[in-house]
Amino acid sequence: MSEAGLRGALLVAGTTSDAGKSVVVAGICRMLARRGVRVAPFKAQNMSNNSVVTLDGGEIGRAQALQARACGLEPSVRFNPVLLKPGSDRRSQLVVRGQAIGTVGARDYFTRRQQLREVVAAELASLRAEFDVVICEGAGSPAEINLRATDLANMGLARAANLPVLVVGDIDRGGVLAHLFGTVAVLEPEDQQLISGFLVNKFRGDVSLLQPGLDQLTALTGRPTLGVLPFAEELWLDAEDSLGTVAGTPVGRPAAPHGSEWLTVAAIRLPRISNSTDIEALACEPGVAVRWADSPHQLTTADLVVIPGSKSTISDLEWLRTKGIDTALRARAAAGRPILGICGGYQMLGRRIVDGVEHTADPSIAEPDRAYVADGLGLLGLDIEFANPKIARQVTGVAGRLPLHGYEIHHGRVTHNADPAWLSIDGTAEGSAREAIWGTHVHGLLESDEFRRTWLTEVATHAGRTGFAVAPATSVSAIRTAQLDLLADLVEQHVDLPALDRLIHAGAPTDMPVIRTGTVQMSPELS
Repeated sequence: MSEAGLRGALLVAGTTSDAGKSVVVAGICRMLARRGVRVAPFKAQNMSNNSVVTLDGGEIGRAQALQARACGLEPSVRFNPVLLKPGSDRRSQLVVRGQAIGTVGARDYFTRRQQLREVVAAELASLRAEFDVVICEGAGSPAEINLRATDLANMGLARAANLPVLVVGDIDRGGVLAHLFGTVAVLEPEDQQLISGFLVNKFRGDVSLLQPGLDQLTALTGRPTLGVLPFAEELWLDAEDSLGTVAGTPVGRPAAPHGSEWLTVAAIRLPRISNSTDIEALACEPGVAVRWADSPHQLTTADLVVIPGSKSTISDLEWLRTKGIDTALRARAAAGRPILGICGGYQMLGRRIVDGVEHTADPSIAEPDRAYVADGLGLLGLDIEFANPKIARQVTGVAGRLPLHGYEIHHGRVTHNADPAWLSIDGTAEGSAREAIWGTHVHGLLESDEFRRTWLTEVATHAGRTGFAVAPATSVSAIRTAQLDLLADLVEQHVDLPALDRLIHAGAPTDMPVIRTGTVQMSPELS
């Protein structure tokens, strides 16, 4: 089928969270955009604390911003109309069309399902009318049948919009054939009929050894496997789900130092970490080795400690104290060793936090309808008070004469700051700088290449790493673009593109068989 005639939509679902849905959607979008197809991404409902701000001041999931970039588009709230940002195990902030409208639990969300279905349906219909192709991403797994009644992003969306569904499984986790088969088998017949094929992700080794299993999967389900994507170590930027942010694990694939010494970074893995992708810009820099940390001893040898954002600042501050990390941070500050706080991490570094907003999403730490007051770490002369509405905006500014850009997403307002401002944002003083301690509300700041290199040089001086030198030409934007192109290359090389085109254009085949698990017979070779 020619690119000019390709029109339609596809839903990419996954056997599990972090199966590769986001990167597969980004890769398909990039591949189609390179062919001249007008393509847009769509995720009806996302649950993530990694978000970005669109040009019009709305929030969407980080993955949809990356997918928009793959399509050559600016991020838009249209691409992710419903976003849930967990503030505790039971409650999440609900963001609709980019705007926070309150906090919800499971039962609250259930009562809103019809309203949210209408929002999702309207946005998808609008995108399909404007673009040739819309590639949709599911959420979690469609096999979560206990949630089927309220599902907006998986088979609920597929059924409502008559979308063919491609199911992705991560073979690196093991059991992928069972996952793919079982995902189809537990669904009701009407849902099964839209499951049109499979895609295996993160394969290592000889595909010919896997092929007999794929053939048997087709025999059992009547559905083809459209491709087997190889494991690619280079793909790590914008890891939205943060499942890889386990304490002790490295961030990214650090390149060798430009100078004679490494600069080591410990990023604190907060329980309610938000916008963990801020850390990734540091890991793009050659000679900067970044690891996640959740205990005091992991901070001891690091040249720089970063406290990232949090969706529940006071709760995570109490966790720091429980772990003894607060003592380690004070010891670092007393010794003049570098610390950076971003957004919630910045607020924790201050003297006092008055929270009449976020704590309502975590009732375990406060009484409802009462502002909660907490002492900060006292490492900066900062007082914070939370208030509505949430600040969500893209920003530009300078640090000295160095240009910078980023975005803000926070309820906290600075009511007092006894330290010099670190930055100037849109002509207004922002952040704090005290000796080797820095803090800011701005996310994405470290993606400003010239600023990042200059600041890391200052960090290295404070840390006594005289042999560390920044590489002169590292570009986070260029690395992100290269990863998108690699994704598109993998799709082009390892996916049956004519079959994928037919699925997008013609929809699910009408003869998809229904699997009845009680009557499945294994072949003699496998029994």
